[in-house]
Amino acid sequence: VLIILTAIFGPIIRKMDHLTVVTANKDLSPSKEFIWGTDSMGRDLFTRVWIGARLSIVIALIGTLIVIVIGCLYGGIAAYTGGIVDEIMMRIVEVLNSIPSLILSLLILVVLGNGAIQLMIALCITAWTGAARMIRGQILQLRESEYVLAAEALGASPMRVITKHLLPNTIGLIILNVASTIPSIIVTETVFSFLGIGLNIPAFSLGSLLSAGQQAMTFYPYQLLFPSLVLCLLVLAFNLVGD
Repeated sequence: VLIILTAIFGPIIRKMDHLTVVTANKDLSPSKEFIWGTDSMGRDLFTRVWIGARLSIVIALIGTLIVIVIGCLYGGIAAYTGGIVDEIMMRIVEVLNSIPSLILSLLILVVLGNGAIQLMIALCITAWTGAARMIRGQILQLRESEYVLAAEALGASPMRVITKHLLPNTIGLIILNVASTIPSIIVTETVFSFLGIGLNIPAFSLGSLLSAGQQAMTFYPYQLLFPSLVLCLLVLAFNLVGD
């Protein structure tokens, strides 16, 4: 919570422009005026790190929401319907899982180009399959329960049975999947941005800052240290929430 609040309000409190180039302030070490120093173009690193973290968190949250919604509906329909429909749907999942997700995501970014929307498509294209398999396994155990049979006897539609009776009883698995998906998407997005195939300039995330800091690591290590520290704390925090 503290990390998310700092990412939201930290740049506002600092009131420093993260885009304006000030050559007189370039590569300054941490001081009272610039508590995390400045980058090679004289921009406040503290403000840029938290704005980059904010964007990374937003992409991770939206991507996780897409993954969970698609995975829950897909797995729920497959398990509840059963038979040949279940077989076909799960074979599709196995085909997607057989393709290395990193290669598939890279191909999507190469074809669609850089940008936040393209990045989320690349991140979510196969990530939902894990959630679908987990939800399917749980619903296979629940679909013969008495309350499900009662709902069917009262004339409830299959979609209502899935959304009102089956999925709410898998909330534990959903929470676990959310807690593991968020840090995974953050790390993957960071890797893409680090490689320069993530976001379009002037948009930037922690991966973009890590890429810039890596180039100046020899003489100005703090430009790599602070983004790396925030990234590690961010991933660790979500993993602890999942635990």
